[in-house]
Amino acid sequence: MKVHLSNYANEQSRKSLPPPLSPAGDEPDWKAIEAEFIETNLLFNLDVGPHHLERFRTFTTRLLEWNRRVNLTAITDPRSIFLRHFVDSLTALLALPRSVPGQFISCIDIGTGAGFPGVPLKIMRDDLDMTLLDSVGKKTAFLRELVPALDLERVAVVTGRSEDVARSPDHREQYQIVLSRAVAPLPALVEYLLPFCALGGVAIAMKKGDIDGELEAARHACRVLGGGEPSVIPVTAPGLDDGRVLVCIRKAGPTPDSYPRRAGTAAKSPL
Repeated sequence: MKVHLSNYANEQSRKSLPPPLSPAGDEPDWKAIEAEFIETNLLFNLDVGPHHLERFRTFTTRLLEWNRRVNLTAITDPRSIFLRHFVDSLTALLALPRSVPGQFISCIDIGTGAGFPGVPLKIMRDDLDMTLLDSVGKKTAFLRELVPALDLERVAVVTGRSEDVARSPDHREQYQIVLSRAVAPLPALVEYLLPFCALGGVAIAMKKGDIDGELEAARHACRVLGGGEPSVIPVTAPGLDDGRVLVCIRKAGPTPDSYPRRAGTAAKSPL
């Protein structure tokens, strides 16, 4: 696999779950969907092979099966899933370091939901030592079934609030890459992300729209929590023309022991 853009044995308890339901409707035109997916990812210099496509197709099928009984996504058209979930998730590769043979990159996806962006990134970048964190047990139950179905290794699924998990020595300042997509406004999000980030690592917030106000408001929080000056990477891809950007914050110093504050505080009273 060639990726020109620039990661735990499973921390998951198995649960006995009912068999997934079959999605209703006609069989999608997988060939057309996958051809468009391949063409779009060429813009990011991604070499998408048959084994990647098989995993993305399985991901889509399992997502739609589970979505009939658990609210995982409002996007239920397979073509839109490939574009608005998979391609969008893979744009985070613009901010990741390049693969180095024999080396793994520790990465955590905060508020991963149904596995975005963490699972698509892991499918395309096997060198990511990926932890998927979400506070909703039904969503992490889905992920605990999905990960082995996709035959992914070095992926952990963790259930918990980020404010609580960030105080665990197993997770605090342990990750080279800390990711989040569509979780919270940037001033609060910084407090969720930076406590997980190792010194020299990078927190990446996937945002869209006019974020100038968010950026300005988040600068103080970055300084308090050990982060450097935020930088912005514009994202351009067909169908994703709504001003998407990656906000990257390098971890310059340790996060004070008093942070993160108690669950819910950052959202109500951002720094």
